[in-house]
Amino acid sequence: MALALSREDLLEAYRRMKTIREFEERVHVEFAKGGIPGFVHLYAGEEASAAGVCMNLNDDDKIASTHRGHGHCIAKGVDVKGMMAEIYGKRTGTCHGKGGSMHIADLDTGMLGANGIVGGGPPLVCGAALAAKFKGKGGVAVAFFGDGASNQGTTFESLNLAAAWKLPAIFVAENNGYAEATGAKFSVACGDVSTRAVGFGMPGITVDGHDFFAVYEAMQTAVQRARRGDGPSLVEVKLDRFFGHFEGDNQSYRAPDEVKNVRANKDCLKRFSERASQQYNISAQELTTIDHEVAKLIDEAVAAAVAAPEPAPEDLLTDVYIKY
Repeated sequence: MALALSREDLLEAYRRMKTIREFEERVHVEFAKGGIPGFVHLYAGEEASAAGVCMNLNDDDKIASTHRGHGHCIAKGVDVKGMMAEIYGKRTGTCHGKGGSMHIADLDTGMLGANGIVGGGPPLVCGAALAAKFKGKGGVAVAFFGDGASNQGTTFESLNLAAAWKLPAIFVAENNGYAEATGAKFSVACGDVSTRAVGFGMPGITVDGHDFFAVYEAMQTAVQRARRGDGPSLVEVKLDRFFGHFEGDNQSYRAPDEVKNVRANKDCLKRFSERASQQYNISAQELTTIDHEVAKLIDEAVAAAVAAPEPAPEDLLTDVYIKY
């Protein structure tokens, strides 16, 4: 299948992945300083999945995320400065400082929200996909979830409902090998989560999550199927996270040098840069320019978040009930 990616698309894909990487690496540093409240779960290492999926979507399409949602937000177009302020719990944040890291949402970009509930996203996506089906404009909805959530009843029920109602939904299982500290080989009965798709009468595929192009192509097929009205798909993306389940996780459950080897040999940014250069004639200077622009953006986002005001006491009573 032709990927139909222009030079502009490739540079945009790199920008999204690089922004996610720099955002997460910086949050890792800033969290250690003690200025960020609550928990954060970093997405570094998994950038090719979010970018490969969301490069196939438009602003009208919807996604639902997980507790590890920063990458999905950035890939879907959520404002980076607003996200950083939200993580700092500031009034200028995307959710006015009320959601924090695990609950960033931006309905204007189609980001239905990160979710602290494991397996909480798939049911939301069924609702969004049902709405898209009734509107009849070719919209789709995507649920990201992990190998832990792949065992949740909410996920199974959502797969069944989407198939039974032939919803334009895509379920993206980001299998990073660990449900918190529990290995997927111990907790997931099948070798590939994607094989479960056959039980629900939908296509399933497993791809290398370190390869942007593999994710993009699999997602392209799933999105085209959904837009045609042919129903849902299950895409499993196998990848690795660079950091622990949460910041402060000592990762004693991982093999010695596992993370070091992953960073050295499975970095999706390095793989993308090599292929973009060799096959698509993207120059190193073009990528370096993006690197500098992203670094500047992240510096500005942190500075603005630190300087932003805290929510006021009266803000506690706003955003509680929706008014139609």
